[in-house]
This record gives sequence, C-alpha cells and structure tokens, in this order.
Amino acid sequence: MICFYLLWTLVYLLLLAVMAAKWPRSGSECFSGSQNPPVTLLIPLRNEAENLAALAAEIRKITYPKLEILLVDDGSEDGTFAGLGEMAKADPRIEVLRSPGLGKKEAVTFGLKRAGAELILCTDADCSFPELWVENRVEAFADPKVQLVAGPVMSVGQAGFFQRFQQIEWASILLMTQFFFSQKKPLMCSAANLAYRKSAFLEVGGYEGNLQHPSGDDEFLLKKIAGRFGSEACRYLPFVQNLVFTQPQSSLAALVSQRVRWAGKWRLHGGWSHGVSALLSFLAQLLWLGSGGLLWLGNVGVLAFLAVWMGKMAAESWALGRVLTSLKLRFSPVDFAKSSLLHPWYVLTVAVGAVRGKFEWKGRAN
Repeated sequence: MICFYLLWTLVYLLLLAVMAAKWPRSGSECFSGSQNPPVTLLIPLRNEAENLAALAAEIRKITYPKLEILLVDDGSEDGTFAGLGEMAKADPRIEVLRSPGLGKKEAVTFGLKRAGAELILCTDADCSFPELWVENRVEAFADPKVQLVAGPVMSVGQAGFFQRFQQIEWASILLMTQFFFSQKKPLMCSAANLAYRKSAFLEVGGYEGNLQHPSGDDEFLLKKIAGRFGSEACRYLPFVQNLVFTQPQSSLAALVSQRVRWAGKWRLHGGWSHGVSALLSFLAQLLWLGSGGLLWLGNVGVLAFLAVWMGKMAAESWALGRVLTSLKLRFSPVDFAKSSLLHPWYVLTVAVGAVRGKFEWKGRAN
C-alpha cells in the first residue's frame, strides 16, 4: 500500500508537469490593429438587475468601432428587462431583445439570428473584461480556418479564503482546457469568454439536439464546430489580455450547485472523453482520501502519508501557480495547502450531485 501511494503521487506529479508545460509563460498574441470587421456582442441575461450598472460600465469601456451589442432577456422576473431599456437609451450601440423561448440556449439562438455581424462575441452579465478584449478576439479570426475562439475566465476577488479557493479551482479548469486544446482534442470552454462565426453556428445547427438541457451552451457548440470543421478550427487564447473576470459564488452551496450544473454535462456528450475524464477525476479523489489508511501502518505509514500529501500540495502549488502567475494573480503556500486538502471532498460532493442531476439556476430548478 505504501509503495502504491508513493508511485501514485509520482504519477500525479508527472501528469501535472506535462499539463503545466503546455501553459504559456506569457501572452504572445495581442491586437495588432490590422483589421476591424463588424462584431456582435451577444449577452443573454436572466434576473441580473443587480449587475446592470456594472455591466453598463464595462460596455462603456469598449471602443471598438464596428460593434453591435445585443442584450437578450431570458424571461427575467426582477426588473432586468426595464433596466436594459435604460441602458439602450444611453448607448445607441445597444439593442434589447426579449427571447420568446425558455432558457439560455433559446436566448442565444434568438439573438444570433438577429445579429448583423459574422463574428459573434459572447459573455455573461456579471463579467468584466479588458479594454481591448474585442480587438484581441477579432485578431484570431484573421485566419479563415478559425471558426471558434475561447478564452480564460477567472472569478474576481481575494477577500477571503473562499474566494481564493474559487480562483485556485478556476486555475485547474483553465489548465485542463489549455492542455486538451493543445492536444487538438478540445474538451471544454466557457460561454463567458467565447467567440465564433455566425455561419459556423448555423452550419452545425446551433444547439439542435440539446436544447432540452439547461446547460452546455458552450461545450456542445465547441464539440459540434470541432466535429464539423476539425479541431484546428477551434483555438484557445490563455493570455491575460484575453482574461474575463466573473463574480465568485457567495456561498459553498451556490458554488456546489453551479459546479453540479457544469459537471452534469458529462452524461450528455456523445463521445467517451467526457465520461472517462469525469470517472478518472472521481477515482483520483477517492485515492487521495483513501490514503488515510496509511496512518494505520505505523510510523512508516505516517511518514508515507505525509510524503503523499506534501507531494500533492507541492505539485498543485507549482502547476496551478504557473497558471495564476501568468494571469497576474498571487497566492500563498497556505492557500494552496488548504485548497489541496479540501478539494477531494469538494469534488466528490459535486460528483454525487451531478449523478443525482438536481440543481437550481437563475430561479429555475432542474
């Protein structure tokens, strides 16, 4: 048992080293000013009244010359639609739409069909983004083969450990995303920082076949476009100048509910990669927790237990620290150590919730 766990820790360290090697040390792609094609910024919203003032401020930062902004309300019940009308009065680039369907995918589809530009840029109402965010997205589409471009997302705020834990977890998501894109096997992306060609969306049939599922507007589209145009048509730009910040979850229950919604998509993908990835992640966390059995093997077992967990903490601190440092975020060794201890319990809680398939999002239960 001791040999097994020492070997497992070594394998884990090597795995993270391989993945971290695919993360660029610094940004090498940014706006050159070579082109300014029309762009439609498409933002679906539901019950976002408290975020509208901040969203208006973010939109005002954008100075891209050929920008259309479509704000599509998805049946809000808190005054969001009226607030959007006020935003439109203050900015002639904004058009407010009310989705006739139910759910985010219906809202995105409705907005896209009304979009006047070929390039569609998507984000969420609670996000903030760099001043040249639109320009850097456009630059990637200079290559006519590129049909979809994804970018990194990170929760904002380091006021307490719970917020820092969320950022460290986001770093693990970004690391996996970059690794699979680098292997020409894109596995996931975030709709909070996503751009694609309108023609590509229409050619693959948009969300046809999965409209009934409340989540997955990003990953389902990624898989469809990669399947139709090839994985080289999908790019990931993991650079700080493309980083979008989103609001952190306010409580552990809210965080788990959100992650359950995300994790629940693994059963809905046709390929084996999502299912295998989910299973391996689940088994890995069981292995970490099972290492507690080493404590019953005497002094040698105790030393092995400490070596295993110190190896885990060191590997995660190095690999995830590389991601966070490249995004101008700093963390103490204590933050990484605490996150490393808590993460297996957290992942298993999310996994159980995903199997059950029950969650609530934007006032709608699944």
